[in-house]
Amino acid sequence: MQKLTRQDLHSLEDYSAMRDDFRAQIIKHKKNRVLQVGPNVTMHFEDRLVMQYQIQEMLRAEKIFESNGIQEELDAYNPMIPDGSNWKVTFMIEFPDPDERAVRLREMLGIEDATYVQVSGHGKVHPISDEDLPRETAEKTSSVHFMRFELTQEMVNALKEGAALSVGIDHPEYQHAIEALSGSMRDSLVADLD
Repeated sequence: MQKLTRQDLHSLEDYSAMRDDFRAQIIKHKKNRVLQVGPNVTMHFEDRLVMQYQIQEMLRAEKIFESNGIQEELDAYNPMIPDGSNWKVTFMIEFPDPDERAVRLREMLGIEDATYVQVSGHGKVHPISDEDLPRETAEKTSSVHFMRFELTQEMVNALKEGAALSVGIDHPEYQHAIEALSGSMRDSLVADLD
């Protein structure tokens, strides 16, 4: 998937005029890219369009219009765009009550390593997590992780030929799985692959 450049971005003025329509487009698009795994984990499968929206929103919020600032945002968000053989995911652990969240984040230490995707007929693929910076300590995990699931060419081919795709978490304190993604969500994820 092609990375974003300055030419893909709109000026603050142009973006302001189109923002409502673009936001509606993103909300519809993300319905096929956000996966709830059990009651407390959400996986956001990122892509070029979502990152374009994130950058535009950052430029707008921070009123960034100078070249260096725009390039900094591109450099920050482009790594989250899939490269054709992988999925890039923002992984969020969500407990509304802060006291419960503190306890559960201690119990769920290492959950990012227990998360997987699996193409039918192939082994589980665990992510490469938090390449940008460490997000857990010896005492607790973070409520947000950034993950990259690298697939082999055989897995990509199998998915394009219709193989089932499952996603799950196999952690002692949190075990949930979706046995087979289907429909528009599966189609959206397979479209990320070359």
